Amino acid sequence: MDSSSGVAVVTFNRPEVRNAIDDATRAELQELLDRAADDPEIKALVLTGKGPAFCAGGDISAMQRRLGAPPGQLAGSGWLRQRRLHATITTLHTLEKPTLAAVNGAAAGLGMDLALGGLYFLPRRVGLPRAKELIFSARRVMADEALTIGLADRVVPAENLLESAVQWAAELGANAGTALALSKSILDQTFELGADQAFALGAQAQAICYTTDEHHQAVTAFLARRTRAT
Repeated sequence: MDSSSGVAVVTFNRPEVRNAIDDATRAELQELLDRAADDPEIKALVLTGKGPAFCAGGDISAMQRRLGAPPGQLAGSGWLRQRRLHATITTLHTLEKPTLAAVNGAAAGLGMDLALGGLYFLPRRVGLPRAKELIFSARRVMADEALTIGLADRVVPAENLLESAVQWAAELGANAGTALALSKSILDQTFELGADQAFALGAQAQAICYTTDEHHQAVTAFLARRTRAT
């Protein structure tokens, strides 16, 4: 993990298997996400992959090695593995900092989960009918189509991808951390909340922000600029 400029860049570094995720890689990712969450110097996070792929999903070689296990053992270990993966993806999408995926190539299966912050968000980005079509067909979606349907936010030349993502993350992370964390949390809940509940959460968040040093500094700076202008 590189955390220069206040942006932590987490790179999947198994290019020989297209950055497929095995148990060790998942555990390392969980550790890095926990570190990023606890480090006040890290303001935003970028995920990317080394080589031509972002992440090809689960490690097929590891899956093959498990095929000979008794069914009961296979089911038990599979359930535990999925719970751990779920915990890691939950950590990713609940991270109280802006999180971007610089998708440098194929993002398949678990790789798509990691790029989205969880499959849960796919229909929220592209709509339920299109999400079903993408999942049922398992077809490839190229960059331009991903942008058109809302699966991607920006498309940039490959040689500028990481630089652009880090710059964007730094711009987002430069805003007030408390306001960012509360906004992200509330926005992620809006699909499950009624309007009154959402407004109430927004009011509570605003009240919390009023008490922060960030708010005090922003108001002071604004008044200073206005005084100079007059």
